[in-house]
Amino acid sequence: MTDLDVQTLRTAYDNQLRPEIPDPVPAGVTVERDGPLVRISGLDAGGFITYRDLGGLTGDALDELIARQVRLCRERSESAEWKLNEHDEPADLADRLRAAGFVPEDRETVVVGPVAPLAAALPVAPEGVRLREVTSREDLERIAAMEEEVWQEDRSHLVWGLAKEIDADPNSITVVVAEADETVVSAGWVRFPANTGFATMWGGSTLPQWRRRGIYRALVNYRARLAEQRGRTLMQVDCSEDSRPILERLGLVPITTTTPYVYTP
Repeated sequence: MTDLDVQTLRTAYDNQLRPEIPDPVPAGVTVERDGPLVRISGLDAGGFITYRDLGGLTGDALDELIARQVRLCRERSESAEWKLNEHDEPADLADRLRAAGFVPEDRETVVVGPVAPLAAALPVAPEGVRLREVTSREDLERIAAMEEEVWQEDRSHLVWGLAKEIDADPNSITVVVAEADETVVSAGWVRFPANTGFATMWGGSTLPQWRRRGIYRALVNYRARLAEQRGRTLMQVDCSEDSRPILERLGLVPITTTTPYVYTP
């Protein structure tokens, strides 16, 4: 891909996917606006701060906007994740977030690419593994248990967060598990943001003993087929360094990086 292609994909990502607001908004989820920011609560373990851009805010005005988010976290005893993309302005935004008490977590790479080539490949799971679409709370609890084994931390928010999205609009998200006998060995979900040409992929954690067998790639191809069936032409993923090489080999292109800055009162 040329630089122009990367810029075109980044512009599509900015214009169509940002800010990341669920549509429809699930029951129990609140969406609040503060200037250029959108704050979403009730869908994850804490709040989530998203935006298209900051409207040119700099200096003291930007510090006050950040300080208001900190005050809300303290008032509500709720953490908040500010998703900072590498190309966001101003250039010193990360420094201002850190000064206000936000702590950076692991950086991920945002990759975007055409759906068609991904969907053209058969989603072939290794022998003994099957892919299955799920909606039940029991299956969501099995996914959370698998992720807790992988990450050694509480993942219970996945159960009620995904359940809220499915209940609000089952056509806006599809959850897929990879199973070996009765064991969930991996899982991923694909969202179909309203009024865009995008599908977005999430999850993909795999039990250590089941890695390097093509399960993640099979989940990617499966979800790409779902995206193509819905007429989506572009796929977007926030990916770790583990999955990035796989996604690049499949034709997705790095367009920026994203780092979650988390404030915990």
